[in-house]
Amino acid sequence: MYRVAIEKLLCWKDNKRRKPLIIEGARQVGKTWLMKEFGKQAYADTVYINFDSNSRMAELFASDLNTDRLIMGLELYVGHKIDPDSTLIIFDEVQEVPRALTSLKYFNENAPQYHIVCAGSLPGIALHQGTSFPVGKVDFLKLYPLSFKEFLMATGKKQFADLLLKNDFQMITGFKDVYIDALKQYYFVGGMPEVVQSFAENNDFNEVREIQGRILGAYEQDFSKHAPNEIVPRIRMLWNSIPSQLAKENKKFIYGLIREGARAKEYETAIMWLSDCGLIHKVSRINTAGVPLRAYEDLKAFKLFLVDVGLLGCMAGLGQHALLDGNDLFVEFKGALTEQYVCQQLKTLENMGIYYYTNERNSCEVDFVIETGGLIVPLEAKAEVNLKAKSLKSYQEKFAPKVSVRTSMSSFKIEETLVNLPLYAIEHVGDVVK
Repeated sequence: MYRVAIEKLLCWKDNKRRKPLIIEGARQVGKTWLMKEFGKQAYADTVYINFDSNSRMAELFASDLNTDRLIMGLELYVGHKIDPDSTLIIFDEVQEVPRALTSLKYFNENAPQYHIVCAGSLPGIALHQGTSFPVGKVDFLKLYPLSFKEFLMATGKKQFADLLLKNDFQMITGFKDVYIDALKQYYFVGGMPEVVQSFAENNDFNEVREIQGRILGAYEQDFSKHAPNEIVPRIRMLWNSIPSQLAKENKKFIYGLIREGARAKEYETAIMWLSDCGLIHKVSRINTAGVPLRAYEDLKAFKLFLVDVGLLGCMAGLGQHALLDGNDLFVEFKGALTEQYVCQQLKTLENMGIYYYTNERNSCEVDFVIETGGLIVPLEAKAEVNLKAKSLKSYQEKFAPKVSVRTSMSSFKIEETLVNLPLYAIEHVGDVVK
């Protein structure tokens, strides 16, 4: 299975100012697999340390964090010398031994020659009082579920993924039926690695839903394991409300849909916890198009999306039949899957601010407004081939953006400053805007 993040890890390896690396992301998005695969591809040797229920490692890191001493202890544990030039050291489930996280500061300062990558639940880390987080002493890499491009590659359509990279839309349009069929599958399967691997091997949609159900169950168990007891019920209620939130025509998050009379202050911590876990994406509102967009962010109005479109469909009970009914999949659930999909793909793109726009009267809403390459770009997401977009037109008249994007099931087309970009090519919006 190919992950774009491997290329980023190779760049990290070659960086002379490299620091220990923390891979962030929701559980089961493939962090452990990625670290081990990186070790196989780029190093002669890999030392893998899993801190979960590892009393020996807990004792090693409990006292002196002298790096020479720690390396000696790791060598004794794995039974051979660690060559800093050719060995990747992996710390997995690092939240179980918080002092291992603290040690990264000393590795950065006193032993930068060692290549160290680690992963774990950062909310789990934060709950350990007195833990010193190595601020400024580590690098970060965010890992998300497989993007649509990675899904194409995993399901035997690498040549179609390569074609998208070339932005040859004349040829892409000639094969649009292949892309649309694959996109329908992606809406159902999503990008969780275990689910994608199962689908690629067995092409069994029932098995897909079974695995997604298990993943959702594991997330609910994590709520109880890692979150403070007093907010666990609120996390559950908020989490379970997201499909109904996205099913609304106006997808702005409404606390009253969690339960009658719910207030923001009761659920702010739950939202922050789920966001820090990587399980939800919070997209805030803006009401003007100034640079930088963050300066105009309205923190009180936002949309919440899940980590994965396949998990959203599973939570909503979307059946396999939707895949078989032509384009019905893209109109069922009132466009929720389409906006979820677009948000999920945009999140995988580096250096891109993501917001949405409404005017003061809430009579005009643009699904997304992105900041990329120094430009502010309104982006309207349509579930079908319907290209009517009154809100986008109102936004254009008010702010006169240099370029606007409308993404739908229609083929690529440029109309003056408006780009019609197929949904299956949304990952390449930055290149198209340029």
